[in-house]
Amino acid sequence: MMSTATARSVRSRIAPAGRDDDTRAASSRPKLQVVAGGKEKKDSDNVASGILGRIRTVSVVHVIIAVVFLFAALLGSLALRTQMVQNSFEAAQVQSSISKLNQDVEDDQAQLDGLQASLPDRAQKMGMVPQSGPLSIDLQGYQPTGKGQ
Repeated sequence: MMSTATARSVRSRIAPAGRDDDTRAASSRPKLQVVAGGKEKKDSDNVASGILGRIRTVSVVHVIIAVVFLFAALLGSLALRTQMVQNSFEAAQVQSSISKLNQDVEDDQAQLDGLQASLPDRAQKMGMVPQSGPLSIDLQGYQPTGKGQ
């Protein structure tokens, strides 16, 4: 029995039908090598990581600005709605007060009309008589009476 490592290294030297041995040699893969010392950063890697860092920072800033804007819009909407409800309540109170005052004016006007209508009857009960003709006063013979005379 053969191990896997030796099975891989054993290759057939026979070319498949229609191929030459030259095409096989030209398509060989490059060999992989292990580089000691770990990852070495190049200048292009530093630039790329710097750009990615800036993009992430800008994205975070945009998200923070959007959240602050939405929060401010929410608070503004709440304040505006509260003010509108307060104004509506005050307007309803003023309208109610106006209605009460209009009713009072109508009641007073009705009472005044009733008093004016009953005035001639009350005057007759007191012994007053209606005027029969034009009234004129003659002051030519008038002499004031004084206390000193």
